[in-house]
Amino acid sequence: MKKICLSIAVLCATAIAANAQTQKGYYLIGGNIASMGGNTNEKSFNLQIEPKAAWFIQDDLAVGGQVSVGLDAGRGRGPSINYFVGPMARYYFGDQQVNTPKQTRLFAEANAGIGGINGGGRSTNGFEAGIGPGLAFFVNENIALELLAKGNITTGAGNNGVAFKPNLGLGFQIYLPTAKIKSLRDDMTKK
Repeated sequence: MKKICLSIAVLCATAIAANAQTQKGYYLIGGNIASMGGNTNEKSFNLQIEPKAAWFIQDDLAVGGQVSVGLDAGRGRGPSINYFVGPMARYYFGDQQVNTPKQTRLFAEANAGIGGINGGGRSTNGFEAGIGPGLAFFVNENIALELLAKGNITTGAGNNGVAFKPNLGLGFQIYLPTAKIKSLRDDMTKK
């Protein structure tokens, strides 16, 4: 019991002292591990995994790429596979602009690329774009848990021309400086 209490105290102290690492030159690696949403037109539900990687080109602005793969199910049809591949951008709002606790940061994320849904008697493949707000809770200076609410729209060829998919994602991100990435790479090549 003492170990559990001590662990909780250390975690709380670390969270309070956390310093968001969103400066130029840092890398962002992670993604949503449980992303849920649906298609409002068809009363469907989807569950997907979304790995992401980005680089901070300036303080609070990261640009990179994202991949998404998931399963979609709806009333009266079989399951289908949905996917997305494309660039993404994320902007973190500074402490002065938004009144939040020190270990949390609000951000906005946008993506655009190739996406679609195939299976279950339907097919839509084409352009997909999404945008939405999120909240990052830094458990220490390099790791954050996230909640991201996004609206995605897919347009393209197939028997379902346009689809709007609201999405709620829960995930994590790791923030690493360029020097740390190089050190890890060098350690891996030596072995």
